[in-house]
Amino acid sequence: MPETVSLPWLDGTVIAVYMLLTVALGCWFYFRSRSPEGFTSANGELPSIVVGLSIFGTYVSSISFLALPGKAFASNWNVFGLSLTIPLAAWIATRWFVPFYRKIGVVSAYAHLEERFGTWARVYASLCYLLTQVARMGSVLFLLALPLHHLLGWDVRMIILAVGGISAFYSMLGGIAGVIWTDAVQSVILIVGAITCAVLLVFQMPEGPGQLWKIASEADKFSLGSFDCTDFTHSTFWVVFLYGMVINLQNFGIDQNYVQRYLTARTEAEAKKSVWLGALLYLPISAFFLFIGTALYAFYVASPGWITDSALLADVAAGKGDGVFPYFIVHQLPTGVTGLLIAAILAAAMSTISTSMNGCATLTLTDFYKRFFRPDASSREQMAVLYASSFLWGLLGIGCALLMIRAKGILDAYWMLAGIFSGGMVGLFLLGFLSRKATSRTALAGVILGVCCITWMTLSMPHLGVWPQAWEAWRCPWNELMIPVCGTVVILLVGWGCSAKMSIHKN
Repeated sequence: MPETVSLPWLDGTVIAVYMLLTVALGCWFYFRSRSPEGFTSANGELPSIVVGLSIFGTYVSSISFLALPGKAFASNWNVFGLSLTIPLAAWIATRWFVPFYRKIGVVSAYAHLEERFGTWARVYASLCYLLTQVARMGSVLFLLALPLHHLLGWDVRMIILAVGGISAFYSMLGGIAGVIWTDAVQSVILIVGAITCAVLLVFQMPEGPGQLWKIASEADKFSLGSFDCTDFTHSTFWVVFLYGMVINLQNFGIDQNYVQRYLTARTEAEAKKSVWLGALLYLPISAFFLFIGTALYAFYVASPGWITDSALLADVAAGKGDGVFPYFIVHQLPTGVTGLLIAAILAAAMSTISTSMNGCATLTLTDFYKRFFRPDASSREQMAVLYASSFLWGLLGIGCALLMIRAKGILDAYWMLAGIFSGGMVGLFLLGFLSRKATSRTALAGVILGVCCITWMTLSMPHLGVWPQAWEAWRCPWNELMIPVCGTVVILLVGWGCSAKMSIHKN
């Protein structure tokens, strides 16, 4: 049981006001979201700055707000390599992806895969997306529960259920317009909270800011990791960079959350502006998050007695830093600022959860219900499906969060689950986008071999403990971040190679 701290009335008021305003803003858009088009694309009427802030909020989540500081506290800035890939991914998105999706005008990110490769490709990509979002919602909800758990001693499970339920409620009522507008407001709160905490940490050091730099530098806390480009067994800079390229191409190129936002902007030009705004905001803010973790480490070394919670001390000794930032927020920040930071964490989490719920509901309607069961469903029937599926996917996300309570490192757990569930589907998308000769059969061959590769690499990871000792020689030696990278490459190369071979035989 963590130390229970009474919540000052000012902090409680800040949090309560934030929650009420968020729900009210989401509900405000209820009457604009009572049609399937309004619920899924806001009728293409939203300004670029709002969509851009929403893209930023979608990317951040409490995974960034809490897990990045936890990662930097426990190790270094190695994960910043992922952030460095975002500008390149954003350039590719504005050059090719945004015009492509705006041209076809279909709210499902995966409908074009059916036209290119057949029904199986659309179903495969949709299922991969849905599973990834369940993992994402679970990670986000659990990381949100940490600071509230340390603050009030409330049960983590009850916090997950409450916040997940509230997020589902306002996302169901407001549709994508409500989600995006609340995302924009939440993003501003999140940015203010992160900068405030980073500044306060610098001046919390017993001997001033210089002590922070001295301690962090001596511990090599600003390191981006090894730059050995031949080492794929550890989380080197290049391994993280490759992982980031695959994940960010997936995000900006085929992720339903992003594709829906491209269609909510008024014009193609505004959609492109929103992509750049969201991408370029995340790069410095992610550096702020990592700096917070580094500053927390320096503060911990300089003031070793400030953590008195025995369970948290045991976690720190075991190399787990996810709970340090929430503990600092509760025990070291002034009254009012604590409430602001918790509101920022709530903003990050609820933004992601509501976005994922809306995306999952949209795909459930377009890629499954209308595609296989009721193509001519009435508007009222479609809205019933959207509401029901939003609720269902919210429940699954909550269930995933409950299963993550015992995870060793939330960021590592999420990255692994995202890599596995994505199934290298960006490889399938790139195959269809880059190769005109690729057919349904060659693409299917690539996917089958890609999934086999992902399965082999995943099951042979040492920390899972499921690989038979007799098969030790066949264990994958590479780092787990290489799983989606290899899956993507295998799908792309096999599909391309088979297509080229078939073309030669025909000639």
